[in-house]
Amino acid sequence: MTKEILGVKAPKNTCTDKKCPFHGQINVKSELFKGKVIKKDINRSATIEWTRPYFVPKFERYEVRRSRMRVHNPGCIDAGIGQNVLVAKTRPLSKNKNHVIIKIIEDENETQKKTVTKKVKAKEESEDQ
Repeated sequence: MTKEILGVKAPKNTCTDKKCPFHGQINVKSELFKGKVIKKDINRSATIEWTRPYFVPKFERYEVRRSRMRVHNPGCIDAGIGQNVLVAKTRPLSKNKNHVIIKIIEDENETQKKTVTKKVKAKEESEDQ
């Protein structure tokens, strides 16, 4: 069963994962996080990390702290290491997993690189003809 979750359309790939929010039988709550995948396991798990500023009153400065979270990585999404992802809260899926990846977020730099490479390829093809 394919559906739209929190404004995110289902991926083109399909899977038979029961813990997939798009093709399985799991509900997603409206609590969302953005993070970067730093670790990926064989058992459809991933670890994401994001940074946050923390104010240190003694020095009147901010320091950068990081938070980590274990999430479920469905087969239809299959996020890789280094990709930015959008994560939603669900019921407890295992001892440490309460969240699931619902979307891979493309960086602006990656999008710009893709458009530049398309333009370069188009120029090369026009020069060849």
